[in-house]
Amino acid sequence: MITVAYVGFGVSVREYHIPYVEDRDDIRVKYVYRREEDIPQNAEYEPFYPEIIFTTDFEQVLKDPEVDLVVVNTPDRFHVSYAKQILNAGKHALVEKPFAPTAAEAREVFDLAKEKGLICMPNQNRRFDADVLAVKEVLDSGKLGELVKLESHYDYFRENGWYDYFGTLYNLAVHTIDQVISMFGMPDRTSFDVRSIHHPGKADDYYDLEFFYGNSKATVNTCMCVLIDYPRFTVHGTRGSLTLPPVIHNSGKKKVVGRHVINREPAPKDRWGTLVYVNDQGEKVEEKVPVGCAHYERIYDSLVDAIENGGEKCVKDEEVIRVLEILEEATAVAKSSAEILISDEK
Repeated sequence: MITVAYVGFGVSVREYHIPYVEDRDDIRVKYVYRREEDIPQNAEYEPFYPEIIFTTDFEQVLKDPEVDLVVVNTPDRFHVSYAKQILNAGKHALVEKPFAPTAAEAREVFDLAKEKGLICMPNQNRRFDADVLAVKEVLDSGKLGELVKLESHYDYFRENGWYDYFGTLYNLAVHTIDQVISMFGMPDRTSFDVRSIHHPGKADDYYDLEFFYGNSKATVNTCMCVLIDYPRFTVHGTRGSLTLPPVIHNSGKKKVVGRHVINREPAPKDRWGTLVYVNDQGEKVEEKVPVGCAHYERIYDSLVDAIENGGEKCVKDEEVIRVLEILEEATAVAKSSAEILISDEK
């Protein structure tokens, strides 16, 4: 059995982590560490977890020989420093995304983990979203033929944008870029269009990122000016097409004070995809594509296998580094565009 400690007690821990491990026979949650000054933010949730030790002493966690794995769920700027502390203490680490600010810092952490003989991985759980799994199933079926284009949209309507500073790529695109790389691997080449719509020269609230794979292409798109129910995924192949509407995920649901319970129900039928293709007999076929539930527990399945059996991590180091390189490159495009815009205004 693996004993786990969490750093932080925000929504991520309460909704995307603890519910996926609390009933497992191979994982036990022992600690939640949070700084003294952070306690008031989520103190009302603590009584719902009587089996967990809440502490403000990080050394207590790091020095406990029972603790095997420490999960970092802090603001982004603390990810690398906590990961290094954990590894230097001889513990395995799971780190929320973005794993690090830069690919160079990620390499440092992975090198340290290898030096210590430990497992370190980011929590790229969104590659196990219900809609992503549905798309993968259709791609694996071969009904679309050879892939021509995949469009991934993560759109909103926010009159003030997502942030009034650069950071949308690191907080939203980090998911969708990883999803594309998990499906298709490393792109042959890339092209980025990143703009500031709501805060000209100050933010990255619009992006259209292109990933080329031989004769096919995948795009990752986010716009804060989409007021219609725009498809989450659109996929075209040489034999057919798939369209999939957006599915409301946990972050879009009303928050209730209490112990979070996972919704294992499939998506309603109006959120299912539509697949149209030409079969081997030359007939046009239209099918509905069911969308089940998310399977974020697969991150922990992989960690347990890697820690106890030496299995391969489901999120590979090279994938993490490439995602961060893309985020850095796309952010540089955004800042360069911002500089041109500011110069033009002058």
